[in-house]
Parts: sequence; structure tokens; C-alpha cells
Amino acid sequence: MKEIKILWADDEIELLKPHILFLEAKGYSVFPVNNGNDAIAEVSKQKFDIVFLDEQMPGLSGIEVLEAIKASHPELPVIMITKSEEENIMDKAIGSRINDYLIKPINPNQILLALKKNLNQSELLTQNTTMKYQREFSQLGMEIANANSCNDWIEVYRHIVYWEMQLANSKDHSLNELLLMQKNDANVNFAKFIKKNYTDWFLPNANNKPMLSPNIIREKVFPEIQKDSKTLLLVLDNLRYDHWVALRPLLSEYFSVEDDSLYFSILPTTTQYARNALFSGLMPADLEKLYPDLWVDDEDDESKNLHEEEMLVTQLKRLGYSERIYFDKITNINTGKNLNDRLAHISQSHFSVLVHNFIDILSHARTEMNMIKELANDEAAYRSLTVSWFTHSPLFEMLQELSRRKVNILITTDHGSVNIQNPIKVLGDRNVNTNLRYKQGKALQYNKKEVFEITRPIDARLPQSHLSSAYIFATNQDFFAYPNNYNYYVKYYKDTFQHGGISLEEMIIPFVSLKAI
Repeated sequence: MKEIKILWADDEIELLKPHILFLEAKGYSVFPVNNGNDAIAEVSKQKFDIVFLDEQMPGLSGIEVLEAIKASHPELPVIMITKSEEENIMDKAIGSRINDYLIKPINPNQILLALKKNLNQSELLTQNTTMKYQREFSQLGMEIANANSCNDWIEVYRHIVYWEMQLANSKDHSLNELLLMQKNDANVNFAKFIKKNYTDWFLPNANNKPMLSPNIIREKVFPEIQKDSKTLLLVLDNLRYDHWVALRPLLSEYFSVEDDSLYFSILPTTTQYARNALFSGLMPADLEKLYPDLWVDDEDDESKNLHEEEMLVTQLKRLGYSERIYFDKITNINTGKNLNDRLAHISQSHFSVLVHNFIDILSHARTEMNMIKELANDEAAYRSLTVSWFTHSPLFEMLQELSRRKVNILITTDHGSVNIQNPIKVLGDRNVNTNLRYKQGKALQYNKKEVFEITRPIDARLPQSHLSSAYIFATNQDFFAYPNNYNYYVKYYKDTFQHGGISLEEMIIPFVSLKAI
């Protein structure tokens, strides 16, 4: 064990000799001083691991010494020892970035606990997390093997994300590899579940079907906008559940979480299909049939999401809501910078909708730019980059202000994304769509065992461009590649984040209701 050096500053340091001897017997090295000036001088001369600092000393007070130490060594943990529990003293100490405090009289066990808490907390937490995951490894495996309903899979995915977050900072890479194996196993079984059940969800009087994209406005959003409070629906394109879990602590100071649920994106898990289903309240085949002017085929060059506001307004009218709404989209960084200019519109509207594409932009930028790929080189780094963007974004500033103005927030997405690794070959004519995770068209050639195929699109409430059109979906970490220029294609897209197919990450997505505090 590394020798821990403690600087202990107290004007009555001689009276603390028994405590010092106790710590030395435990293997700690204690350097005692009896005034603040000496404490500051010693910190500048030698390296300490932690400081015990008396709050009341002649000359420089403990608070003054604390401020001086933190100014020159902000990373050095300081534990304040005080006779007083006065609130103003504690406020000053906390404001000066104190790490912990003890109230006199102190006993040796208190000192030892404070040391372990401040010096070994990360290590102890890691050890505890490791032991807990090892204990629950088999249980999670059983949950994956026995999952046979939508709710089962939602709980499995919650547990996987929980352990991803817990093990993110673990130095034991073997545990992360073990969890990744379990996640891959889960995705294999989840794909089997989807293949077996997906089209049954669209049968008349279907039982055991999950909440799907077209249900969200009607069942989740509409009840909220019938209340007196003002509401913003924030649709974060490509927001995965693990991203939301990482972002949640940032918003907890400003909002209380009233609903934190998961539902299923429809297939294909893309903006054209899933987001249009969200806003229209209709499956794609029904949207194409009822509102052909709002539907854009895969083969068309036109943008696939130009009519979202019209779709939403039409759905709200069907539900009996005819008030004017504020609808806006952030599609690039420059438009995002003007977010705060939209505050007035959102604050004045009973119901507002904001679509924000940054996370999706980040996902695609990772594919196109090596620098972004290096910054987000794995799942944990991808989450971290997302959190970093959000922390420093105008969007976060706007949400803070909306909290002060008592505007409630609903957060959801259209789909997630998955890290693709395994190419599988597919052939089709020139009109086949370019998405890597699903293909739609006629004369598709593929290995049926490697995909989820829907040869009758109407069974999944999907449009059919031609009589012989079919849909195929990649599962797990697979992606479609054409035999022509195969090696280049695979090298370019392997280890990128894509969506459109079947995986826990793409299909099981969050809906969150936040109430302004």
C-alpha cells in the first residue's frame, strides 16, 4: 500500500498526539503543524494526500487557510475540524470547496472513516460495484434467457444500462467485456423475440403489444397538455436510453422526474418512419393512405421529415385539441445558437414542440470524421461526449430558464442507435434505399437466416412501393454491405453508430416527463 501523507494543522496539536499515533500505527504518515501559515508553507514545499484543518486557530483562520490551499492546490482534499456547527461557518467552508468536516471532540474511528471516504471512495465503490455485478451476473443471464414479453425486455435493457453506467469507470476491463458479451447475447435473443412477435402487434385485438411510436402523443403527451401548466415536448433525435440516464442528473436541480418510462420504436428505426409515426399517430402505411401528400417514399429525393408539424397538428385535431402550437426544429449548430431567442415563443405557448438533431448529427459526424471517432471511441466515450455537449449547450441554458418560468418538459426521441460491427451481403437494384440497417425494395437478394424479413409489408403496416417490394432488417450489430467495393465499404462503416434495424439500443427508447421545480 502506498504511504498516505497527512498534513494536520491545529493550534492544539500536542493534545492530538494519541490520534496521530493511532494513524501512524495504521500506516499513515502525519506531519503536524500548529498554525495556518506553517500549513500553507508546507503544502507549497511537499506533496500531501490530504489535510486535516482546524477551523479556529490564532492568526489565519481555518477558512483563510482553506482558501489559500485550494487556490494553489485545488485537487488536494481538505477535511475541516471544528467545534462549531454554525450554519454560516459551514456555508463558507463548503463555498471554499471543503471535502468533508468533523465536529470536535473527534475519535480515532471518525478520523479513519473520513480518510477512507475521501481517499479510497472511488476504489471502494469500484470494488463494491465489481462484487455486486459478479453476484448478479447469473441473475442477469437468467433474465435474458427467460424474457418473453415486451415488459421483460424493457426490464432487461434497464438492467444492462444500469450496469453499463456502474462499470463505466471500472479499471477491470474484463468486467466490461463480460457485460458486453451479455448485452450481445441479449440482443440476439431480443431479435428472436421481435421476429416472432412484431407483426402480431398489428393484428386486430392484438394482446401483449407494447407502447409504440404512434401511441405516444395520444397516450403520453395529450393528457399532459390538457393540464393548466405550459408544456414543451422536446424530441431529441437519436436519444438512447443510456444517454438519457447520463443526462438526468444535470436536470435534477431544475425538474422533478414525474415519468421515466420506455417504449418501442416501430420498424424501421429511422426518422422517416419512426418520427413520422410519432407525430402523425399513424403507422406508415396508414399515413401514406390517409395523407398521401404528407408521405415521402424511400425512393424520393425529397427530405423525409418536412411535414412533421402538419402531421402533429392533424393528430391533435383528431384528439380534439385545436389550440395553436409553437413548433420548431434545430437541424444544425448555427440554428441551435438562437435557441434562447425562442424562449418567448415557448413561454407564451400552452404547448410547444422542439425537435433537436444534435445527437443524431454527432452520430453521423463520428462516421465521417476521424477526430470525432477518436473522441467517442466506445460506448462510454460516446455518452460522455453527449453529456459534454449538453452541459455547454444553449439547449441546457434554455431548459434552466424554462424551469424558472414553470414550463414542464416532456422528452422523447424517434429511435436510438447501435454500434455496428458485422457486415452481411445484400444485393438489390439501384432503387434500393441506402440505409445500412434496413433495406426496402424489389428483387432483394440476401441470406434469410441473417435478417428479419417482411415480405408482406402490410403485415407491419408499412408502405409497399411495388408489388414485389419487401423489407429486411439487420439485427444485433450487423449491417448491410454490397459485394461491389465490399472491403472499402466495410472498412468505412464498421464501428460506427447506425440505426434502422433491430436492437435494444435502437428500439427501446425513453419517454420522460419533467415538472419544473
